[in-house]
Amino acid sequence: MIKLIISIFFLFVSLLIIFPAPNSFLWKVTVGITSFPYIPMLLMLVMFFVGIKSTKFAIPISTISAVAFLIFSLPIIEILNQKSTILNKMQQIFPVKDDTDLPPIFSFTKMFSGKKNGLFKTITYKSFDGKNLIANFYPSISIKPLPLVIVIHGGSWQSGDNTQLPELNSYLASKGYNVAAINYRLAPTYKAPAPVEDTRDAIKYFIAHAQSLNIDSNNIILLGRSAGAQIALCAAYSFHNKNIKGVISYYGPADMIWAGQLSSNAGVLNNNEIYNNYLGGLYKEVPEKFKEISAVQQADTSSPPTLMIHGKIDPLVFYIHNEHLQKKLNELKVPNYYLEFKYATHGCDYNLNSPAGQVCTYAVERFLKAVCK
Repeated sequence: MIKLIISIFFLFVSLLIIFPAPNSFLWKVTVGITSFPYIPMLLMLVMFFVGIKSTKFAIPISTISAVAFLIFSLPIIEILNQKSTILNKMQQIFPVKDDTDLPPIFSFTKMFSGKKNGLFKTITYKSFDGKNLIANFYPSISIKPLPLVIVIHGGSWQSGDNTQLPELNSYLASKGYNVAAINYRLAPTYKAPAPVEDTRDAIKYFIAHAQSLNIDSNNIILLGRSAGAQIALCAAYSFHNKNIKGVISYYGPADMIWAGQLSSNAGVLNNNEIYNNYLGGLYKEVPEKFKEISAVQQADTSSPPTLMIHGKIDPLVFYIHNEHLQKKLNELKVPNYYLEFKYATHGCDYNLNSPAGQVCTYAVERFLKAVCK
């Protein structure tokens, strides 16, 4: 009986790959099983053979385990089915003359590789109220100035720091890009547009110190995750800075006017509390603040090329945000690509070697190569 209960339990867990998690704990479980899908797949394979050899409930245990195995494998199956389409579409929108130095879009064996973190140095790019805002700077070893990727962390505008998910920083530095992961002022002490102002000051700092840091200041790209993606998008769209050649949004809230009018789901995120902390009120109270931080409203014909990445089972930031942004950018004829995963969630890049993580990294690297001149 215990074997049957275990198989049923894992079948219910596997459903998190199909449906958005109803609370923050199960969202974290979803991140785990989609980042390392081979682990639950292996468990279900074991349960399948255990079921075959069982004297009781052999058929239900084996059947349930096989179904769960198939569901756990969906993130891999999706990439295998879609990788040619992604390659062709990205080449059409963001062509590169030579893609031989780009990584494969997906490698099954790479899923079993470990994480690699590179060295960085800490730089103070801004001081205020007796405090310092710092950037972790990952230099790319080269004899010539190289582009700069400024990475802006997530955390609902009120938590997190620049040590978040550092693996991509190290990877990009190894591929010929300087990377600066920045901290910014956090809510509720500081409200919008403080983080965007900090991003502007970070850009000014790195342009001023471009020679000593070996930065090609004509090629700056902003990359943000979650709340950091909102900051990156609004900074890229509102600064009208020709040095900013592109912006990358990982699962970012891009249409804040639309989001502000939705009912809050405190089971995953207490959006009402977040809005009060960051904007000083809800949409009906401060609609102008929601407009101010909405990338859909900020975008215009001069906006830089944009790469959007989002999973459809994201319970923290609805994927519809990027559908709205893509529609707006298409109307403005701004080059853009929306990389959408049916079986990925918020934090789909937690493991760069996961199915979604590999495709994200490929898309980012191709985008950078295409927009940096």
